[in-house]
Amino acid sequence: MIDFRLTEDHLAVEKMVREFAAREIAPRIKELDEKGETDPTILRKMGELGILGICIPEEYGGAGFDYIALGLACEELEYVDTAFRVPMSVHVGLNSLTLLTWGTEEQKQRYLVPQAKGEKLATYALTEPNAGSDVVGMQATAIRDGDHYILNGEKVWISLADIADHFLVFAWTDLEKKKVRDHSGISAFILERGMPGLTTGTIHGKLGIRAGNTGWISMQDVRVPKENLLGYEGEGFKIAMFALDQGRYTVAAGATGLIRACRDASVRYALERRTFGKLIGEHQLVKEMLAEMEADYQICRLLWLRAGWMKNMGLRNTRETSLAKWIATVASERAASNAVQIYGAYGYSNEYPVERFYRNCKGAVIYEGTREIHKLIQADYLLGFRTDKPLRCTLPPWEPKPERESVR
Repeated sequence: MIDFRLTEDHLAVEKMVREFAAREIAPRIKELDEKGETDPTILRKMGELGILGICIPEEYGGAGFDYIALGLACEELEYVDTAFRVPMSVHVGLNSLTLLTWGTEEQKQRYLVPQAKGEKLATYALTEPNAGSDVVGMQATAIRDGDHYILNGEKVWISLADIADHFLVFAWTDLEKKKVRDHSGISAFILERGMPGLTTGTIHGKLGIRAGNTGWISMQDVRVPKENLLGYEGEGFKIAMFALDQGRYTVAAGATGLIRACRDASVRYALERRTFGKLIGEHQLVKEMLAEMEADYQICRLLWLRAGWMKNMGLRNTRETSLAKWIATVASERAASNAVQIYGAYGYSNEYPVERFYRNCKGAVIYEGTREIHKLIQADYLLGFRTDKPLRCTLPPWEPKPERESVR
């Protein structure tokens, strides 16, 4: 039997995050968006409520909920604004869940625990000025020097770059493999703000998600202890892809929340605005756009819920998560465009939130795998060019993991 009902815990999480977003984010988001500033106090409050560690086990400082709870939190946060869903992707999905799966006990105690409690913010640094979808095009290097690695390189378009405390960074440790673009020469490292040679900055002038911090990271001879190597040398690409399975899931759930926000705003306006002597909601072409939003919302919610269920079961879900991310982000772009169309000239003004929704939605169609990358992923599965091999430690977060030794 398939049961589509949410549990009492899920409903409680949904209600808690919805009320938090309405109370703490909604009253300030227009001002923050206009100024292009984030508000760290909101992030601290998210940490205090356990939102930033929502699906991390209690033994590591988290709230101990499951992946469905994580998805619900993302949907509710992006219903108000994308900027405060983004930390759920980079801090929770890309970083914390990756540390939970691949980290040693020492690494978990030092980095994961304060992250799950919201005491420290964390991010994920894969993209470079000349390497986005082409991961093996990265130029960052990490050269072993006794008990340390020396990291050099640049990362860009990194969410929370200028406010994060911890950084999950990827770099080449095997320069011979770098020459032939063999991704088994890439490794993953945990860096801390304050390490000599590590600097960050903020990118200004973004189209959307202006209330969120996005920036760059520069590494100039940064000495990183070998204990900060995540996994083993050469596992960086696998770790990066594992992380993306978590991050893409949060993006899919968040984009679904944006569709719902566009739908609800459009319905309200369609029941208020009158043209040609009647409510615009009575015009057939407006009804068509509203119906499309509703269909997209229901489809995308089912897609991310299926991916979340598979994660809860410990099943490999790269294909399903990719599909959910692709369909939800493209549908959110369509919903936002239609919402602006329904509002007409007012939709072009920041007097109404649909203008912000329209600017925000575009980022998700690009980051964590462009729509084109996800189309290729889906086609490769159909053609048999791609198959899922089991990844180590794909159990849900509340299941015990086999312990890993420290490096090496």
